[in-house]
Amino acid sequence: MTSVLFVCLGNICRSPMAEAVLGHLISSRADTDAWRIDSAGTGAWHVGSEPHASTVAVCQRRGVPIRHRGRQLTGSDFTRFDHVLAMDKQNLHDLALVRPAEATARIALIGSFDPLGESEVPDPYHSRDTAAYEAVFEQLERCCRAFLASLR
Repeated sequence: MTSVLFVCLGNICRSPMAEAVLGHLISSRADTDAWRIDSAGTGAWHVGSEPHASTVAVCQRRGVPIRHRGRQLTGSDFTRFDHVLAMDKQNLHDLALVRPAEATARIALIGSFDPLGESEVPDPYHSRDTAAYEAVFEQLERCCRAFLASLR
């Protein structure tokens, strides 16, 4: 089984979108059942919340199902998942601060897989412009495709 955890600050915009995108990309593969995909936030502000309305709208427009409730990262996530993929350098720094000594997960920026070289996924949370969410979706789709290719 391959397991991936996407991490952002609040777990209502970028990381649940990444979770949905990767899930959609593998949904047509023969090994769909061999994957565990989840997302979490470094902060607890949105625990139990549904994804941001713009995140849901963009995913729906793209035909990508999204079902998630916000949750906070836990210490056990570092051993439960093979890959912990952060959205930006601050998230990566926060992961390093809470990573337990027994961690086995590979920790990286999801943007490190971006063929366009955009290493950080910008947080669209404060944007009133749906285009910001569309751009995040496009970047995450590129990154997730490249991530999958890197596992072959």
